[in-house]
Amino acid sequence: MATLLPFCVYVLFSEKDHLLYTGFTRGLEARMNDHQAGRNSSTKGRRPLKLIFCEYYLFEEDARKREMYLKTTAGKKALKIMLRNSLSNLGYRGTISPL
Repeated sequence: MATLLPFCVYVLFSEKDHLLYTGFTRGLEARMNDHQAGRNSSTKGRRPLKLIFCEYYLFEEDARKREMYLKTTAGKKALKIMLRNSLSNLGYRGTISPL
């Protein structure tokens, strides 16, 4: 029986401002409920939000390092390359990196 990995790095797409939010959590479903209910000050005014990407990790340190990387210029560029089609289809307002 497979056990879910406990730590998640995720990316949300704001359907209001068409931009991205990157975060970390120990419980994605509960965290998504918090975001959608406006219990996160960073995303409260940017709802509704759509989960477009997540990665799971066994160790918290690995997940936190990944979150910090994805918030750097290089990490944002990598995300835009990985999610190129999704971002284009969603109407992302930022610049989508070429391949």
